[in-house]
Amino acid sequence: MLQEIRIQNLGVIDDAVLELHPGLNVVSGETGAGKTMVVSGLGLLLGARADAGLVRAGARSAAVEGLVDLPADHPAAVRAAEAGADTDDGLVLLRTLSAEGRSRAHVGGRTAPVGVLAEIGEHLVAVHGQADQWRLRQSDQHRALLDQYAGEPVAAALSRYQELFDEHDRVRRELAELTEAARDRAREVEILQVGLEQIEALDPQPGEDGELRVEDERLSHAEGLRTGAETARALLAGAEEEYAAEPAPSVIGAIADARSAVSGLLEHDPALRELDRRLAELGYLAADLGADLSSYVTDIELDPARLAWVQQRRADLSGLMRKYGDSVDEVLEWGRSAAARLDVLLNAEDSLAELGARLQTVRAELGEAAAALTLARREAATGLATAVTGELAHLAMGKAVVEVAVTDRAAEEGLVVPGRKEPVRFGRHGVDDVEIMLAANPGAPARSVAKAASGGELSRVMLALEVVTGARGSGEVPTFVFDEVDAGVGGRAALDIGARLAALAQHAQVIVVTHLAQVAAFADRHLVVTKSSDGHVTSSGVVRVDDDERLRELARMMAGVDSDSALEHARELLAQAGERREATARA
Repeated sequence: MLQEIRIQNLGVIDDAVLELHPGLNVVSGETGAGKTMVVSGLGLLLGARADAGLVRAGARSAAVEGLVDLPADHPAAVRAAEAGADTDDGLVLLRTLSAEGRSRAHVGGRTAPVGVLAEIGEHLVAVHGQADQWRLRQSDQHRALLDQYAGEPVAAALSRYQELFDEHDRVRRELAELTEAARDRAREVEILQVGLEQIEALDPQPGEDGELRVEDERLSHAEGLRTGAETARALLAGAEEEYAAEPAPSVIGAIADARSAVSGLLEHDPALRELDRRLAELGYLAADLGADLSSYVTDIELDPARLAWVQQRRADLSGLMRKYGDSVDEVLEWGRSAAARLDVLLNAEDSLAELGARLQTVRAELGEAAAALTLARREAATGLATAVTGELAHLAMGKAVVEVAVTDRAAEEGLVVPGRKEPVRFGRHGVDDVEIMLAANPGAPARSVAKAASGGELSRVMLALEVVTGARGSGEVPTFVFDEVDAGVGGRAALDIGARLAALAQHAQVIVVTHLAQVAAFADRHLVVTKSSDGHVTSSGVVRVDDDERLRELARMMAGVDSDSALEHARELLAQAGERREATARA
Protein backbone atom coordinates (compact mmCIF):
# COMPACT_ATOMS: atom_id res chain seq x y z
CA MET A 1 0.00 0.00 0.00
CA LEU A 2 0.95 3.66 -0.30
CA GLN A 3 2.41 5.10 2.89
CA GLU A 4 3.22 8.63 1.76
CA ILE A 5 2.98 10.81 -1.33
CA ARG A 6 4.84 14.10 -1.77
CA ILE A 7 3.82 16.49 -4.55
CA GLN A 8 5.92 19.53 -5.50
CA ASN A 9 5.15 22.28 -8.03
CA LEU A 10 2.28 20.42 -9.67
CA GLY A 11 -0.57 22.63 -10.83
CA VAL A 12 -1.61 24.85 -7.93
CA ILE A 13 0.15 22.62 -5.40
CA ASP A 14 3.38 24.13 -4.15
CA ASP A 15 4.58 21.45 -1.75
CA ALA A 16 2.24 18.91 -0.18
CA VAL A 17 2.79 15.67 1.74
CA LEU A 18 0.00 13.10 2.08
CA GLU A 19 0.56 10.62 4.91
CA LEU A 20 -1.86 7.83 4.12
CA HIS A 21 -3.76 5.39 6.33
CA PRO A 22 -4.05 1.68 5.45
CA GLY A 23 -7.85 2.07 5.43
CA LEU A 24 -10.08 4.84 4.04
CA ASN A 25 -8.36 8.13 3.19
CA VAL A 26 -10.55 11.08 2.23
CA VAL A 27 -9.22 14.13 0.38
CA SER A 28 -11.41 17.22 0.47
CA GLY A 29 -11.02 20.95 -0.08
CA GLU A 30 -12.62 24.00 -1.57
CA THR A 31 -13.35 24.18 -5.27
CA GLY A 32 -10.16 25.14 -7.11
CA ALA A 33 -7.92 24.21 -4.21
CA GLY A 34 -6.28 21.45 -6.21
CA LYS A 35 -7.96 18.21 -5.14
CA THR A 36 -7.74 16.92 -8.71
CA MET A 37 -3.97 17.53 -8.69
CA VAL A 38 -3.67 14.83 -6.03
CA VAL A 39 -5.12 12.30 -8.45
CA SER A 40 -3.09 13.75 -11.33
CA GLY A 41 0.08 13.50 -9.27
CA LEU A 42 -0.69 9.91 -8.40
CA GLY A 43 -1.25 9.21 -12.08
CA LEU A 44 2.17 10.62 -12.93
CA LEU A 45 3.73 8.51 -10.20
CA LEU A 46 2.16 5.43 -11.78
CA GLY A 47 3.40 6.09 -15.31
CA ALA A 48 0.66 8.29 -16.84
CA ARG A 49 1.55 10.48 -19.81
CA ALA A 50 3.30 13.67 -18.72
CA ASP A 51 2.02 17.11 -19.70
CA ALA A 52 4.37 20.06 -19.26
CA GLY A 53 1.30 22.19 -18.57
CA LEU A 54 1.01 20.50 -15.18
CA VAL A 55 4.21 22.16 -13.95
CA ARG A 56 3.40 25.03 -11.60
CA ALA A 57 3.78 28.45 -13.19
CA GLY A 58 7.23 29.87 -12.53
CA ALA A 59 8.72 26.50 -11.50
CA ARG A 60 11.40 24.71 -13.50
CA SER A 61 10.06 21.24 -12.74
CA ALA A 62 7.47 19.25 -10.84
CA ALA A 63 8.04 16.10 -8.82
CA VAL A 64 5.87 13.38 -7.32
CA GLU A 65 7.40 10.91 -4.87
CA GLY A 66 5.72 7.94 -3.26
CA LEU A 67 6.74 5.52 -0.51
CA VAL A 68 5.20 2.07 -0.91
CA ASP A 69 5.10 -0.79 1.59
CA LEU A 70 4.74 -4.21 -0.07
CA PRO A 71 5.64 -7.82 0.71
CA ALA A 72 8.64 -9.04 -1.25
CA ASP A 73 6.56 -11.51 -3.27
CA HIS A 74 3.95 -8.98 -4.42
CA PRO A 75 3.98 -8.60 -8.24
CA ALA A 76 4.75 -4.87 -7.97
CA ALA A 77 7.72 -5.54 -5.67
CA VAL A 78 8.96 -8.32 -7.95
CA ARG A 79 8.81 -6.03 -11.00
CA ALA A 80 10.65 -3.30 -9.09
CA ALA A 81 13.35 -5.76 -8.04
CA GLU A 82 13.75 -6.82 -11.67
CA ALA A 83 14.40 -3.16 -12.49
CA GLY A 84 17.19 -3.10 -9.90
CA ALA A 85 15.27 -1.27 -7.17
CA ASP A 86 16.40 -1.21 -3.56
CA THR A 87 13.37 -2.20 -1.47
CA ASP A 88 14.99 -2.93 1.90
CA ASP A 89 13.33 0.08 3.59
CA GLY A 90 10.25 0.25 1.40
CA LEU A 91 9.87 0.97 -2.30
CA VAL A 92 10.39 4.61 -3.31
CA LEU A 93 8.91 5.75 -6.63
CA LEU A 94 9.79 9.14 -8.14
CA ARG A 95 8.58 10.96 -11.23
CA THR A 96 9.92 14.35 -12.29
CA LEU A 97 8.59 16.58 -15.07
CA SER A 98 10.42 19.62 -16.42
CA ALA A 99 8.71 22.73 -17.72
CA GLU A 100 10.11 21.82 -21.15
CA GLY A 101 8.25 18.51 -21.07
CA ARG A 102 11.11 16.13 -20.19
CA SER A 103 10.06 13.36 -17.86
CA ARG A 104 12.19 11.03 -15.73
CA ALA A 105 11.40 8.10 -13.48
CA HIS A 106 13.25 6.47 -10.58
CA VAL A 107 12.34 3.17 -8.96
CA GLY A 108 13.95 2.30 -5.66
CA GLY A 109 16.79 4.78 -6.19
CA ARG A 110 17.53 3.56 -9.74
CA THR A 111 16.74 5.37 -12.98
CA ALA A 112 14.10 3.45 -14.93
CA PRO A 113 11.93 3.89 -18.02
CA VAL A 114 8.55 5.47 -17.34
CA GLY A 115 7.01 2.24 -18.64
CA VAL A 116 8.37 0.42 -15.58
CA LEU A 117 6.36 2.79 -13.36
CA ALA A 118 3.27 1.93 -15.38
CA GLU A 119 3.93 -1.81 -15.01
CA ILE A 120 4.38 -1.44 -11.25
CA GLY A 121 1.30 0.76 -11.06
CA GLU A 122 -0.90 -1.88 -12.69
CA HIS A 123 -0.23 -4.15 -9.70
CA LEU A 124 -0.25 -1.37 -7.12
CA VAL A 125 -3.16 1.02 -7.61
CA ALA A 126 -6.54 0.98 -9.37
CA VAL A 127 -7.65 4.53 -10.22
CA HIS A 128 -11.38 5.06 -10.71
CA GLY A 129 -12.40 8.45 -11.96
CA GLN A 130 -15.32 9.50 -14.12
CA ALA A 131 -13.08 9.37 -17.17
CA ASP A 132 -10.88 6.48 -16.04
CA GLN A 133 -13.17 3.45 -15.90
CA TRP A 134 -11.05 1.55 -18.41
CA ARG A 135 -11.81 -1.77 -16.74
CA LEU A 136 -15.48 -1.28 -17.63
CA ARG A 137 -14.75 0.04 -21.11
CA GLN A 138 -12.68 -2.97 -22.21
CA SER A 139 -14.49 -6.24 -22.77
CA ASP A 140 -11.59 -8.46 -21.74
CA GLN A 141 -11.61 -6.75 -18.33
CA HIS A 142 -15.21 -7.82 -17.82
CA ARG A 143 -13.99 -11.42 -18.06
CA ALA A 144 -11.10 -10.64 -15.69
CA LEU A 145 -13.50 -9.17 -13.12
CA LEU A 146 -15.76 -12.22 -13.30
CA ASP A 147 -12.82 -14.60 -12.93
CA GLN A 148 -11.53 -12.51 -10.02
CA TYR A 149 -14.89 -12.76 -8.28
CA ALA A 150 -15.35 -16.47 -9.01
CA GLY A 151 -12.15 -17.51 -7.24
CA GLU A 152 -11.00 -21.13 -7.10
CA PRO A 153 -13.76 -22.85 -9.17
CA VAL A 154 -12.97 -20.75 -12.25
CA ALA A 155 -9.23 -20.60 -11.47
CA ALA A 156 -8.99 -24.40 -11.44
CA ALA A 157 -11.03 -24.76 -14.63
CA LEU A 158 -9.02 -22.02 -16.34
CA SER A 159 -5.70 -23.59 -15.29
CA ARG A 160 -6.74 -26.95 -16.79
CA TYR A 161 -7.96 -25.25 -19.97
CA GLN A 162 -4.74 -23.24 -20.38
CA GLU A 163 -2.57 -26.33 -19.91
CA LEU A 164 -4.45 -28.01 -22.76
CA PHE A 165 -4.45 -24.82 -24.84
CA ASP A 166 -0.65 -24.56 -24.60
CA GLU A 167 -0.29 -28.24 -25.48
CA HIS A 168 -2.68 -27.79 -28.41
CA ASP A 169 -0.70 -24.80 -29.63
CA ARG A 170 2.61 -26.67 -29.36
CA VAL A 171 1.35 -29.75 -31.24
CA ARG A 172 -0.33 -27.60 -33.88
CA ARG A 173 2.88 -25.66 -34.53
CA GLU A 174 4.96 -28.85 -34.75
CA LEU A 175 2.47 -30.36 -37.18
CA ALA A 176 2.44 -27.22 -39.30
CA GLU A 177 6.24 -27.09 -39.38
CA LEU A 178 6.49 -30.73 -40.48
CA THR A 179 3.82 -30.29 -43.13
CA GLU A 180 5.19 -27.04 -44.54
CA ALA A 181 8.76 -28.37 -44.54
CA ALA A 182 7.99 -31.46 -46.67
CA ARG A 183 9.94 -30.19 -49.71
CA ASP A 184 12.85 -28.98 -47.62
CA ARG A 185 12.78 -32.27 -45.79
CA ALA A 186 13.16 -34.24 -49.06
CA ARG A 187 16.08 -32.03 -50.08
CA GLU A 188 17.75 -32.46 -46.70
CA VAL A 189 17.27 -36.25 -46.87
CA GLU A 190 19.06 -36.33 -50.22
CA ILE A 191 21.97 -34.25 -48.92
CA LEU A 192 22.37 -36.41 -45.83
CA GLN A 193 22.20 -39.64 -47.81
CA VAL A 194 24.89 -38.48 -50.26
CA GLY A 195 27.18 -37.46 -47.42
CA LEU A 196 26.71 -40.72 -45.53
CA GLU A 197 27.34 -42.73 -48.71
CA GLN A 198 30.59 -40.86 -49.31
CA ILE A 199 31.74 -41.48 -45.76
CA GLU A 200 30.72 -45.13 -45.91
CA ALA A 201 32.58 -45.61 -49.21
CA LEU A 202 35.86 -44.28 -47.78
CA ASP A 203 35.30 -45.79 -44.32
CA PRO A 204 37.68 -43.40 -42.51
CA GLN A 205 39.02 -44.55 -39.15
CA PRO A 206 39.44 -42.39 -36.04
CA GLY A 207 42.78 -40.52 -36.16
CA GLU A 208 43.59 -41.90 -39.61
CA ASP A 209 44.39 -38.50 -41.12
CA GLY A 210 47.16 -37.94 -38.58
CA GLU A 211 48.64 -41.41 -39.07
CA LEU A 212 48.64 -41.03 -42.87
CA ARG A 213 50.31 -37.64 -42.63
CA VAL A 214 53.18 -39.19 -40.63
CA GLU A 215 53.49 -42.11 -43.04
CA ASP A 216 53.41 -39.84 -46.08
CA GLU A 217 56.23 -37.76 -44.62
CA ARG A 218 58.34 -40.87 -43.93
CA LEU A 219 57.81 -42.51 -47.34
CA SER A 220 58.42 -39.26 -49.22
CA HIS A 221 61.84 -38.89 -47.55
CA ALA A 222 62.73 -42.59 -47.24
CA GLU A 223 65.97 -42.36 -49.23
CA GLY A 224 67.29 -39.43 -47.26
CA LEU A 225 66.25 -40.98 -43.95
CA ARG A 226 67.98 -44.23 -44.85
CA THR A 227 71.22 -42.51 -45.98
CA GLY A 228 71.38 -40.29 -42.93
CA ALA A 229 70.81 -43.15 -40.50
CA GLU A 230 73.40 -45.38 -42.24
CA THR A 231 75.96 -42.54 -42.15
CA ALA A 232 75.36 -42.07 -38.43
CA ARG A 233 75.70 -45.82 -37.84
CA ALA A 234 78.93 -45.96 -39.85
CA LEU A 235 80.43 -43.08 -37.92
CA LEU A 236 79.62 -44.74 -34.63
CA ALA A 237 81.14 -48.04 -35.83
CA GLY A 238 84.01 -46.39 -37.77
CA ALA A 239 83.33 -48.32 -40.99
CA GLU A 240 85.27 -47.07 -43.98
CA GLU A 241 82.31 -46.85 -46.34
CA GLU A 242 81.09 -44.38 -48.84
CA TYR A 243 78.86 -42.75 -46.21
CA ALA A 244 81.83 -41.16 -44.43
CA ALA A 245 83.57 -38.20 -46.09
CA GLU A 246 86.94 -39.69 -45.14
CA PRO A 247 88.07 -42.66 -43.07
CA ALA A 248 87.74 -41.90 -39.35
CA PRO A 249 88.10 -43.87 -36.17
CA SER A 250 84.86 -45.23 -34.82
CA VAL A 251 83.25 -43.56 -31.84
CA ILE A 252 83.07 -46.91 -30.12
CA GLY A 253 86.79 -47.51 -30.81
CA ALA A 254 87.69 -44.05 -29.58
CA ILE A 255 85.86 -44.66 -26.32
CA ALA A 256 87.68 -48.02 -25.92
CA ASP A 257 91.03 -46.27 -26.53
CA ALA A 258 90.14 -43.65 -23.94
CA ARG A 259 89.44 -46.30 -21.35
CA SER A 260 92.74 -48.08 -22.17
CA ALA A 261 94.61 -44.81 -21.64
CA VAL A 262 93.42 -44.49 -18.05
CA SER A 263 93.02 -48.15 -17.08
CA GLY A 264 96.46 -48.43 -15.46
CA LEU A 265 95.95 -45.34 -13.32
CA LEU A 266 92.55 -46.02 -11.73
CA GLU A 267 93.99 -47.22 -8.43
CA HIS A 268 95.58 -43.86 -7.76
CA ASP A 269 92.50 -41.57 -7.83
CA PRO A 270 88.81 -42.30 -7.08
CA ALA A 271 87.80 -39.36 -9.30
CA LEU A 272 89.44 -41.03 -12.31
CA ARG A 273 87.60 -44.26 -11.52
CA GLU A 274 84.30 -42.31 -11.70
CA LEU A 275 85.29 -40.89 -15.08
CA ASP A 276 86.17 -44.38 -16.31
CA ARG A 277 82.71 -45.57 -15.23
CA ARG A 278 81.10 -42.85 -17.30
CA LEU A 279 83.32 -43.79 -20.30
CA ALA A 280 82.05 -47.35 -19.93
CA GLU A 281 78.42 -46.09 -19.96
CA LEU A 282 79.17 -44.10 -23.12
CA GLY A 283 80.51 -47.23 -24.74
CA TYR A 284 77.41 -49.22 -23.93
CA LEU A 285 75.13 -46.39 -25.16
CA ALA A 286 77.10 -45.99 -28.39
CA ALA A 287 76.93 -49.73 -29.05
CA ASP A 288 73.14 -49.78 -28.40
CA LEU A 289 72.61 -46.71 -30.56
CA GLY A 290 74.58 -48.27 -33.40
CA ALA A 291 72.41 -51.38 -33.24
CA ASP A 292 69.21 -49.26 -33.22
CA LEU A 293 70.41 -47.24 -36.22
CA SER A 294 71.13 -50.47 -38.06
CA SER A 295 67.58 -51.71 -37.31
CA TYR A 296 66.11 -48.36 -38.40
CA VAL A 297 67.98 -48.55 -41.73
CA THR A 298 66.66 -52.07 -42.25
CA ASP A 299 63.05 -50.98 -41.51
CA ILE A 300 63.02 -47.99 -43.90
CA GLU A 301 61.00 -48.96 -46.96
CA LEU A 302 61.55 -47.57 -50.43
CA ASP A 303 58.00 -48.32 -51.64
CA PRO A 304 56.73 -45.93 -54.37
CA ALA A 305 53.47 -47.87 -54.68
CA ARG A 306 52.68 -47.48 -50.95
CA LEU A 307 53.59 -43.81 -51.13
CA ALA A 308 51.19 -43.28 -54.02
CA TRP A 309 48.39 -45.07 -52.15
CA VAL A 310 48.95 -43.03 -48.98
CA GLN A 311 48.90 -39.75 -50.88
CA GLN A 312 45.73 -40.70 -52.74
CA ARG A 313 44.06 -41.78 -49.50
CA ARG A 314 44.96 -38.45 -47.92
CA ALA A 315 43.52 -36.63 -50.92
CA ASP A 316 40.27 -38.59 -50.66
CA LEU A 317 39.98 -37.89 -46.92
CA SER A 318 40.72 -34.20 -47.53
CA GLY A 319 37.73 -34.12 -49.87
CA LEU A 320 35.52 -35.38 -47.03
CA MET A 321 37.02 -32.92 -44.56
CA ARG A 322 36.34 -29.98 -46.87
CA LYS A 323 32.62 -30.85 -46.64
CA TYR A 324 32.03 -32.33 -43.23
CA GLY A 325 34.75 -31.32 -40.76
CA ASP A 326 38.29 -30.17 -40.14
CA SER A 327 39.49 -33.65 -39.18
CA VAL A 328 38.52 -37.27 -39.73
CA ASP A 329 37.13 -37.37 -36.17
CA GLU A 330 34.85 -34.41 -36.96
CA VAL A 331 33.76 -36.11 -40.19
CA LEU A 332 32.83 -39.23 -38.24
CA GLU A 333 30.90 -37.09 -35.70
CA TRP A 334 29.02 -35.40 -38.55
CA GLY A 335 28.19 -38.84 -39.88
CA ARG A 336 26.71 -39.93 -36.55
CA SER A 337 24.61 -36.76 -36.29
CA ALA A 338 23.54 -37.03 -39.91
CA ALA A 339 22.44 -40.62 -39.42
CA ALA A 340 20.32 -39.63 -36.43
CA ARG A 341 18.80 -36.69 -38.31
CA LEU A 342 18.15 -38.88 -41.35
CA ASP A 343 16.30 -41.36 -39.17
CA VAL A 344 14.08 -38.55 -37.87
CA LEU A 345 13.38 -37.27 -41.37
CA LEU A 346 12.66 -40.70 -42.80
CA ASN A 347 10.20 -41.28 -39.99
CA ALA A 348 8.56 -37.90 -40.46
CA GLU A 349 5.49 -39.44 -42.05
CA ASP A 350 4.98 -41.51 -38.94
CA SER A 351 5.51 -38.38 -36.85
CA LEU A 352 2.93 -36.52 -38.94
CA ALA A 353 0.38 -39.23 -38.30
CA GLU A 354 1.17 -39.32 -34.58
CA LEU A 355 1.01 -35.53 -34.26
CA GLY A 356 -2.26 -35.42 -36.19
CA ALA A 357 -3.79 -37.99 -33.86
CA ARG A 358 -2.42 -36.17 -30.80
CA LEU A 359 -3.85 -32.87 -32.04
CA GLN A 360 -7.32 -34.38 -32.38
CA THR A 361 -7.11 -35.86 -28.89
CA VAL A 362 -5.93 -32.61 -27.30
CA ARG A 363 -8.53 -30.63 -29.24
CA ALA A 364 -11.30 -32.85 -27.91
CA GLU A 365 -9.98 -32.52 -24.36
CA LEU A 366 -9.68 -28.75 -24.87
CA GLY A 367 -13.33 -28.58 -25.91
CA GLU A 368 -14.38 -30.42 -22.76
CA ALA A 369 -12.22 -28.13 -20.61
CA ALA A 370 -13.75 -25.08 -22.31
CA ALA A 371 -17.23 -26.36 -21.52
CA ALA A 372 -16.28 -26.85 -17.86
CA LEU A 373 -14.80 -23.33 -17.72
CA THR A 374 -17.93 -21.83 -19.26
CA LEU A 375 -20.14 -23.63 -16.76
CA ALA A 376 -18.05 -22.35 -13.84
CA ARG A 377 -18.17 -18.81 -15.21
CA ARG A 378 -21.93 -18.86 -15.73
CA GLU A 379 -22.49 -20.07 -12.19
CA ALA A 380 -20.24 -17.28 -10.89
CA ALA A 381 -21.91 -14.74 -13.21
CA THR A 382 -25.25 -15.22 -11.49
CA GLY A 383 -23.70 -14.60 -8.08
CA LEU A 384 -21.72 -11.58 -9.27
CA ALA A 385 -24.78 -9.97 -10.90
CA THR A 386 -26.86 -10.46 -7.76
CA ALA A 387 -24.13 -9.15 -5.45
CA VAL A 388 -23.38 -6.05 -7.56
CA THR A 389 -27.07 -5.26 -7.97
CA GLY A 390 -27.40 -5.43 -4.20
CA GLU A 391 -24.45 -3.09 -3.76
CA LEU A 392 -25.88 -0.56 -6.23
CA ALA A 393 -28.98 -0.34 -4.05
CA HIS A 394 -26.68 1.30 -1.47
CA LEU A 395 -25.11 3.61 -4.03
CA ALA A 396 -28.07 5.71 -5.19
CA MET A 397 -28.81 3.25 -7.98
CA GLY A 398 -31.51 1.23 -6.28
CA LYS A 399 -33.49 0.67 -9.48
CA ALA A 400 -30.52 -0.54 -11.49
CA VAL A 401 -30.13 -4.21 -12.32
CA VAL A 402 -26.82 -5.77 -13.31
CA GLU A 403 -26.54 -8.79 -15.56
CA VAL A 404 -23.36 -10.67 -16.43
CA ALA A 405 -23.64 -12.32 -19.83
CA VAL A 406 -21.34 -15.21 -20.73
CA THR A 407 -21.58 -15.94 -24.46
CA ASP A 408 -19.47 -17.24 -27.33
CA ARG A 409 -19.03 -16.55 -31.02
CA ALA A 410 -19.17 -19.05 -33.86
CA ALA A 411 -16.04 -19.47 -35.98
CA GLU A 412 -15.50 -21.66 -39.02
CA GLU A 413 -12.10 -22.87 -37.78
CA GLY A 414 -13.11 -22.76 -34.14
CA LEU A 415 -13.24 -25.27 -31.32
CA VAL A 416 -15.90 -27.93 -31.04
CA VAL A 417 -17.35 -27.65 -27.54
CA PRO A 418 -19.86 -30.10 -26.07
CA GLY A 419 -23.28 -28.48 -25.98
CA ARG A 420 -22.52 -26.06 -28.86
CA LYS A 421 -24.03 -26.63 -32.30
CA GLU A 422 -21.21 -24.92 -34.17
CA PRO A 423 -17.46 -24.53 -33.62
CA VAL A 424 -16.69 -21.41 -31.58
CA ARG A 425 -13.85 -18.95 -31.44
CA PHE A 426 -11.33 -19.76 -28.73
CA GLY A 427 -8.22 -18.27 -27.16
CA ARG A 428 -5.98 -18.74 -24.16
CA HIS A 429 -8.69 -17.55 -21.76
CA GLY A 430 -11.40 -19.83 -23.10
CA VAL A 431 -14.28 -19.48 -25.55
CA ASP A 432 -16.31 -17.01 -23.53
CA ASP A 433 -17.18 -13.39 -24.16
CA VAL A 434 -18.09 -11.84 -20.80
CA GLU A 435 -20.02 -8.60 -20.64
CA ILE A 436 -21.28 -6.78 -17.56
CA MET A 437 -24.60 -5.23 -18.52
CA LEU A 438 -26.75 -2.64 -16.77
CA ALA A 439 -30.43 -1.86 -16.90
CA ALA A 440 -30.50 1.55 -15.21
CA ASN A 441 -34.29 1.65 -14.85
CA PRO A 442 -37.07 -0.93 -14.56
CA GLY A 443 -38.19 -2.16 -17.96
CA ALA A 444 -35.14 -0.76 -19.72
CA PRO A 445 -33.14 -3.26 -21.75
CA ALA A 446 -29.80 -4.25 -20.29
CA ARG A 447 -26.89 -2.78 -22.22
CA SER A 448 -23.13 -2.89 -21.81
CA VAL A 449 -22.34 -0.97 -18.64
CA ALA A 450 -19.90 1.26 -20.51
CA LYS A 451 -22.79 2.49 -22.71
CA ALA A 452 -25.66 2.39 -20.23
CA ALA A 453 -24.05 4.32 -17.36
CA SER A 454 -22.95 7.92 -16.99
CA GLY A 455 -19.50 8.82 -15.68
CA GLY A 456 -20.62 8.99 -12.06
CA GLU A 457 -22.65 5.78 -12.41
CA LEU A 458 -19.62 4.01 -13.90
CA SER A 459 -17.60 4.98 -10.84
CA ARG A 460 -20.29 3.61 -8.57
CA VAL A 461 -20.60 0.38 -10.55
CA MET A 462 -16.85 0.01 -10.29
CA LEU A 463 -17.04 0.67 -6.56
CA ALA A 464 -19.71 -1.99 -6.22
CA LEU A 465 -17.54 -4.45 -8.16
CA GLU A 466 -14.49 -3.68 -6.02
CA VAL A 467 -16.51 -4.11 -2.80
CA VAL A 468 -17.91 -7.44 -3.97
CA THR A 469 -14.58 -8.83 -5.19
CA GLY A 470 -12.75 -7.46 -2.14
CA ALA A 471 -15.23 -9.14 0.18
CA ARG A 472 -14.42 -12.44 -1.54
CA GLY A 473 -10.72 -11.90 -0.80
CA SER A 474 -9.92 -11.86 -4.51
CA GLY A 475 -8.60 -8.31 -4.92
CA GLU A 476 -5.52 -8.00 -7.09
CA VAL A 477 -4.29 -4.53 -6.08
CA PRO A 478 -3.69 -3.19 -2.55
CA THR A 479 -4.85 0.41 -3.18
CA PHE A 480 -7.95 1.92 -4.82
CA VAL A 481 -8.39 5.56 -5.78
CA PHE A 482 -11.86 7.04 -6.42
CA ASP A 483 -12.18 10.54 -7.86
CA GLU A 484 -15.63 12.14 -7.48
CA VAL A 485 -17.35 8.75 -7.11
CA ASP A 486 -20.18 10.65 -5.38
CA ALA A 487 -20.86 13.01 -8.32
CA GLY A 488 -24.57 13.78 -8.68
CA VAL A 489 -25.72 12.29 -5.37
CA GLY A 490 -26.31 13.60 -1.88
CA GLY A 491 -28.12 13.01 1.37
CA ARG A 492 -28.75 9.40 2.35
CA ALA A 493 -27.32 8.11 -0.93
CA ALA A 494 -24.02 9.82 -0.14
CA LEU A 495 -23.99 8.13 3.26
CA ASP A 496 -24.48 4.79 1.51
CA ILE A 497 -21.54 5.50 -0.77
CA GLY A 498 -19.37 6.39 2.21
CA ALA A 499 -20.40 3.16 3.95
CA ARG A 500 -19.52 1.08 0.89
CA LEU A 501 -16.14 2.80 0.58
CA ALA A 502 -15.54 2.00 4.25
CA ALA A 503 -16.52 -1.62 3.56
CA LEU A 504 -13.97 -1.80 0.73
CA ALA A 505 -11.38 -0.25 3.06
CA GLN A 506 -11.69 -3.29 5.32
CA HIS A 507 -9.89 -5.30 2.62
CA ALA A 508 -7.71 -2.71 0.88
CA GLN A 509 -6.39 0.83 1.11
CA VAL A 510 -8.83 3.38 -0.36
CA ILE A 511 -8.18 7.00 -1.35
CA VAL A 512 -11.26 9.10 -2.17
CA VAL A 513 -11.45 12.62 -3.51
CA THR A 514 -14.86 14.01 -2.50
CA HIS A 515 -16.85 17.18 -1.90
CA LEU A 516 -19.49 15.50 0.26
CA ALA A 517 -19.31 15.51 4.03
CA GLN A 518 -21.44 12.34 4.11
CA VAL A 519 -18.59 10.47 2.42
CA ALA A 520 -15.79 12.20 4.32
CA ALA A 521 -17.40 11.28 7.64
CA PHE A 522 -16.38 7.63 7.11
CA ALA A 523 -12.68 8.40 6.73
CA ASP A 524 -9.98 6.73 8.77
CA ARG A 525 -7.81 9.70 7.80
CA HIS A 526 -9.12 13.03 6.53
CA LEU A 527 -6.75 15.15 4.40
CA VAL A 528 -7.68 18.68 3.33
CA VAL A 529 -6.20 20.50 0.35
CA THR A 530 -5.77 24.11 1.51
CA LYS A 531 -5.36 27.16 -0.68
CA SER A 532 -3.44 30.30 0.16
CA SER A 533 -2.61 33.46 -1.77
CA ASP A 534 -0.17 36.30 -1.33
CA GLY A 535 -2.26 38.53 -3.54
CA HIS A 536 -0.55 37.46 -6.73
CA VAL A 537 0.31 33.77 -6.51
CA THR A 538 -2.08 31.09 -5.31
CA SER A 539 -0.68 27.84 -3.94
CA SER A 540 -2.07 24.76 -2.24
CA GLY A 541 -0.92 22.31 0.38
CA VAL A 542 -2.36 19.31 2.19
CA VAL A 543 -2.99 19.03 5.92
CA ARG A 544 -4.37 16.25 8.06
CA VAL A 545 -7.37 17.21 10.17
CA ASP A 546 -8.51 15.53 13.38
CA ASP A 547 -10.96 16.23 16.17
CA ASP A 548 -12.18 19.85 16.13
CA GLU A 549 -10.41 20.67 12.86
CA ARG A 550 -12.15 17.74 11.21
CA LEU A 551 -15.51 18.89 12.58
CA ARG A 552 -14.93 22.33 11.10
CA GLU A 553 -14.04 20.84 7.71
CA LEU A 554 -17.16 18.66 7.70
CA ALA A 555 -19.23 21.70 8.68
CA ARG A 556 -17.70 23.71 5.84
CA MET A 557 -18.43 20.88 3.39
CA MET A 558 -22.09 20.78 4.48
CA ALA A 559 -22.91 24.43 5.07
CA GLY A 560 -19.99 26.43 3.75
CA VAL A 561 -19.35 27.81 7.24
CA ASP A 562 -18.38 26.37 10.63
CA SER A 563 -21.28 27.87 12.63
CA ASP A 564 -22.46 26.28 15.82
CA SER A 565 -25.38 24.60 14.08
CA ALA A 566 -23.13 23.35 11.27
CA LEU A 567 -20.68 21.96 13.81
CA GLU A 568 -23.54 20.18 15.59
CA HIS A 569 -24.66 18.67 12.30
CA ALA A 570 -21.06 17.55 11.71
CA ARG A 571 -21.02 15.79 15.10
CA GLU A 572 -24.30 14.05 14.29
CA LEU A 573 -22.91 13.02 10.91
CA LEU A 574 -19.78 11.53 12.46
CA ALA A 575 -21.87 9.60 14.95
CA GLN A 576 -24.16 8.34 12.22
CA ALA A 577 -21.17 7.29 10.10
CA GLY A 578 -19.71 5.45 13.08
CA GLU A 579 -22.95 3.54 13.58
CA ARG A 580 -23.07 2.63 9.89
CA ARG A 581 -19.45 1.42 9.97
CA GLU A 582 -20.19 -0.80 12.97
CA ALA A 583 -23.31 -2.20 11.32
CA THR A 584 -21.36 -2.91 8.11
CA ALA A 585 -18.56 -4.60 10.06
CA ARG A 586 -21.08 -6.82 11.88
CA ALA A 587 -22.74 -7.74 8.57
